[in-house]
Amino acid sequence: MKKLRVGVVGVGYLGQFHAEKYSRMNEVELAGVVDIDKSQAEDVARRVNTTAYMNYKDLFGKVDAVSIAVPTPAHFEVAKDFLKNDIDILIEKPMTETTEDADELIRFAESRGLIIQVGHLERFNPAIVALKDIVKKPMFIESHRLSIFQGRCADVSVVLDLMIHDIDLILNFVGSEISEIRASGVSVISEHIDIANARLEFKSGCVANVTASRISTKNERKIRLFQTDAYVSVDFSNKDIIVIQKDVNAEGSLIPGMDIKQISFEAGDALEDELKSFVKAVDRREPPEVTAQMGRDALEIALDIMAQIKDAAGRFFP
Repeated sequence: MKKLRVGVVGVGYLGQFHAEKYSRMNEVELAGVVDIDKSQAEDVARRVNTTAYMNYKDLFGKVDAVSIAVPTPAHFEVAKDFLKNDIDILIEKPMTETTEDADELIRFAESRGLIIQVGHLERFNPAIVALKDIVKKPMFIESHRLSIFQGRCADVSVVLDLMIHDIDLILNFVGSEISEIRASGVSVISEHIDIANARLEFKSGCVANVTASRISTKNERKIRLFQTDAYVSVDFSNKDIIVIQKDVNAEGSLIPGMDIKQISFEAGDALEDELKSFVKAVDRREPPEVTAQMGRDALEIALDIMAQIKDAAGRFFP
């Protein structure tokens, strides 16, 4: 069986993990890694036994697919160049800086029959995978994603850094168009939004309350979902899921007529599963788990939230 030739563009904090995962896949040949920092590219290349490049265009003709993990402002240009060379791409979130750029990539890829997968890693989290057969039609969702401050992430809004993960998950769970968005947020220690909250109202009647912060004293990731037959609570940090569902046969339950289950899940390797899913989609020429349209939809909402916060700041703090 011929191996899929894959490259990684941008091997900083996240991209180097892409390279490491690909290098261990039997069905993949890691053809090269790219970074404008020569020493970083060479160090990663040495560790994963491949070739280092400083210009991503050096991968043209050498790869069938690439992971793009460069800074967001460069996503569009790099992605478009690989698509022009008929190379499938996995592009880290946020997909692009604007929805117009995202739409252009989608149109171009569709015209060439190429694959774009967006790196919304949480879709492959074992906890989220475990909820696929439990969450059906949620009517209320509440999520909290709090993080200890990390300087490397301060160059973008917390909405694009952290909240966009939960936006994507919620869109996937609800499966309905949004009717209204209300948002608030503040910049505390960086030039960008550090704390944000958004209320998303869907045409299905579902309401989601989403909070993200990167100046917390601890890391916390929780999501709660209410639907007509169940309540689901997920604590990602403690690897714990509580499911309370209707069960007329439930006896001696804390809540009459309800079955209460506490489910633990293994840590797993979401990044490895994400990359394997991408490789599978490329090999079989099938839509990826997280399509470009999904990435574009999450981006649109994130940008709307940021615009509302900016507008409010202009009105109240001129």
